[in-house]
Amino acid sequence: MSKPHWRPAHASDLPAISAIAAQIHPALPESPEVLAEKIRLYPDGCRVLIAGNEIAGYGLAHPWKRHRIPPLDGLLERLPDGADCLYVHDVAVLPDFRGGVVHPYVADVEQLARASGIATLALVSVYATQPLWQRLGFRPVTADAALRAKLASYGEGATYMLRDLTAM
Repeated sequence: MSKPHWRPAHASDLPAISAIAAQIHPALPESPEVLAEKIRLYPDGCRVLIAGNEIAGYGLAHPWKRHRIPPLDGLLERLPDGADCLYVHDVAVLPDFRGGVVHPYVADVEQLARASGIATLALVSVYATQPLWQRLGFRPVTADAALRAKLASYGEGATYMLRDLTAM
């Protein structure tokens, strides 16, 4: 079997993406419409992890504004003017395919950001994944009251993190 690899996500991948999201994020559900909108609004940032002949994971990222966390399970409607970060909305990989596969996706997102003149990656870490993101160069941001309120919908322990691409 070939090594798992990332390829661009397509609308036809949505059933597999939704199934993986439901399995990995049962406490943080998002509708297929929300996932489809991310692919439609910024296809360059959306990838699926292919293992053999199946989709074993996905990554969704889009331009956004730092410290303005997009609503969980909410439609964006459009990308913001003057985006100053590339927001990694979600990276979900089935348990049997984990181990070193997130780094290539983050490298792709970093390349997209640099090509767009964006110097920051942002994300919300959930499910105690902060150590993974820190190994990939992200640092936690001290949350003020407004940011804490936004993080609440992402569950207990959710942490907003940034990665400065100018320092690399």
